Amino acid sequence: MTRTKWIDRKFTFDFPEGWLFNIIERLRGTTARLYWISASLTEEQLIYQPDGKWSIKEHIGHLSDLEELHEGRIDDFLERKEILRAADMSNAKTVAAHHNERSFEELLSDFTRKRNGLIARLYEIDDDTQHFRSMHPRLQVPMRPVDMAYFTAEHDDHHLASIREIIIQ
Repeated sequence: MTRTKWIDRKFTFDFPEGWLFNIIERLRGTTARLYWISASLTEEQLIYQPDGKWSIKEHIGHLSDLEELHEGRIDDFLERKEILRAADMSNAKTVAAHHNERSFEELLSDFTRKRNGLIARLYEIDDDTQHFRSMHPRLQVPMRPVDMAYFTAEHDDHHLASIREIIIQ
C-alpha cells in the first residue's frame, strides 16, 4: 500500500473546541512514542537514510524544528490574524541542522522541552481565542486552536509512521 504524502492530505475540522484536551494528550504522547520506537536502535539505524530520504534522527529533529511554527501560530490566534503564518515547505531549517550529528538523547530532550512549552501555551488559550478561526495558508481552510493542535498531532503521526517504515525496511 502506498502512503499518502503529507502535502497531499486534506483535512476537515468539525469537532468541538472541548476536544483540545484529548488532542493535547496525543501531542504529549509523541515524546514517549518516539522513545519507545527508537531508543533501542543502533546509531547506524538512527542515521540510515533510505533512498536519500530523512533518517530517524532527521525526522525527530524536524518535529523539534517545527515547534517554533506551532507556537507562532498560537501567537497568530491570540493576535486575531486573518491568516496563520506559513510553514517553510522546503524544510530549510531541518536540512541545515545536521541532526544526524546530534545524539538521540539530545534530539529527544530538545523536542520534549519544546513540546512541553507548546502544550503549556495551548492550556493558556482563553475561551474567546478557542473560537477564533484563522486561515491555514496551504490548506486554505479556516482553523481554530483545536484544529491546529489536531493538525500538529496528525503531522507527528505522519513522521512516526515514517520512522516505523525505516525500521521495518
